[in-house]
Amino acid sequence: MKKQHKITLSVLAAAAVVAGCATAPGSADMDKLTADIVKASFRDQGIVKAAVLDTDETNKVSSAADVAGKPLDEKIVKAIEAANLKTVKWPANGKFLGDWKEGEKLAQSGRGLTWTDDAKTPNGGNCYNCHQISKEEISFGTIGPSLYNYGKIRGVVDPSSAAAKPMVEYTWGKIWNSKAYNACSNMPRAGHMGILNESQVAHIVALLLDPKSPVNQ
Repeated sequence: MKKQHKITLSVLAAAAVVAGCATAPGSADMDKLTADIVKASFRDQGIVKAAVLDTDETNKVSSAADVAGKPLDEKIVKAIEAANLKTVKWPANGKFLGDWKEGEKLAQSGRGLTWTDDAKTPNGGNCYNCHQISKEEISFGTIGPSLYNYGKIRGVVDPSSAAAKPMVEYTWGKIWNSKAYNACSNMPRAGHMGILNESQVAHIVALLLDPKSPVNQ
């Protein structure tokens, strides 16, 4: 941590003590103090910029609800989901499925977007960190549901068929911007935030829905 950051933190901490002696700070004051301390602890380094801490209204509202321990009002939920659905960028070439083999590589990769990465480093999807992907996977997170048999369970036999279209579009949209379907989803908004590009999203969709993918075996 740089010297100026240490000084800033000391000043902020002292201010908090003084404020506490005068009157108990409200939640808004504590939120601001916390945000200032966090920002003072970060700096631009490599490809990672301190601006990564900036959040949009969707995240702010969801985080506030989480801290309060209260669910969002249904009208607010619908408004957030509708706004995020409008941001989903559908495949320019009209092809929702790419190569599941490439999708598997992306799902297993957690590289990219760290200060030790080069800007040319392909970003991974890091999917295994929260989901089971295939039955062979022995190390996976459980924050999200298992994705094993994702397409099979949902009855997708032919991803190019009219019957499968709603599920194919939902899967693309969910990966592109998860909050379009769940206002307070913990899932990264992969496409919306520029983590994955169109081709990469298509590969992940193929991993989940292609009958030949190990996910559906």
